[in-house]
Amino acid sequence: MSGQLSFTPANDGLWEQYDELATRAYGHRIGDITHLRDHADLQVAVRGGRVVAGGLGLLVDQFFGGSPVPSACLGDGCVAPEERGDHLATRMTDQRLRPLIERGAVISAISTSSTGYARRLGWEAPVSVLAWFVATDDLKQSFTMEDFEVKHGLTDEVQSLQRDLARQWNGPVLRPTWWTTWKEDKGGLTTYRFNRPNHPTAGMLSLATKRHVRHGATVVVHDFWAASQPTAAAMLAFLGRHNTRAQTIEFRRGSLPHYPTLLHGLRHHRPTAESWHPWMLRILDIPEAVRLRGWPADLKTNLPIEIENETGNDWDRWLLHFKDGAAEIAPTHTQGQVTLTRRQLAVWYAGGYRSTTTARMAGVHSRSESALGTLVRSTGEHEPWLPDHF
Repeated sequence: MSGQLSFTPANDGLWEQYDELATRAYGHRIGDITHLRDHADLQVAVRGGRVVAGGLGLLVDQFFGGSPVPSACLGDGCVAPEERGDHLATRMTDQRLRPLIERGAVISAISTSSTGYARRLGWEAPVSVLAWFVATDDLKQSFTMEDFEVKHGLTDEVQSLQRDLARQWNGPVLRPTWWTTWKEDKGGLTTYRFNRPNHPTAGMLSLATKRHVRHGATVVVHDFWAASQPTAAAMLAFLGRHNTRAQTIEFRRGSLPHYPTLLHGLRHHRPTAESWHPWMLRILDIPEAVRLRGWPADLKTNLPIEIENETGNDWDRWLLHFKDGAAEIAPTHTQGQVTLTRRQLAVWYAGGYRSTTTARMAGVHSRSESALGTLVRSTGEHEPWLPDHF
């Protein structure tokens, strides 16, 4: 390939070039390259005056253990087809992360169908991601509204509720002020809020509709936040009321939380699920990621562990100290009781190991079953879920 390769932040001209490149590489326009221009960082690779690779990066907080942790969320990356096969994506990823790390990112999230490539660079998937398709009539026959009221429109109270509920999971974005407008404009969303009479808002549902090829429409759920099981049931019943126009309710990939209301409530269990490429997590700064995360208030212990180093050719010894809802990790000479690769570290951080059995089956090695149990419990208070797309 002729010409020297250089990496640079994108100016106006390079933004336009990257928009054109992404359209060619993906085979269709990527709207976020325009929509996120005021909020995202764009790093590009240039050869001979032409943009040949690049990608967006967002510095936002993600909730882990109830606390916001600064994250480098990477999206919409690509390499020109004629430049592929020479590890340019790996070099480009380093360049995309660098300015976000300088601004405080200690973890990174990515969603890609090239999971093998992401794993080689240290990301790992904490949980499977599914899109669900449920017959509207099944929802109507299985769930009731009880005395819930439904109101149209987004309010400050709804946004506050969403933030409070997001804290109960490992992974959701602490949405910046511009996030909702971006989502609504991008997806053409309509938002509904749910409450009992004279009670605060207890649920939020955002959806879009797409015309069916022959008649009616398909309802696509983008946001589903419920403060209780009765609220979730009322929201499902409300979706069932769309049966006159829509045969199917589609829960967009990752939008349906991991609670059993749907499974336990359907009279006939005949929804379908479609597997999608998962979101993946990488720990960029181990001590800071541990310090900033939330931890169980009743956990008080010292736990020596060993973690694969950045080059993957050796193991570093660390002492993990928990006390009063906080934790810190520091180098030690003590032999570790649990050994983690960088990718296993990311899954553990996200609460992806729900038991010692799942940790062992993921390849986590331990010299002490008790130590492994303590390590799993330390991040198991919240489940991993990332409903936000970027």
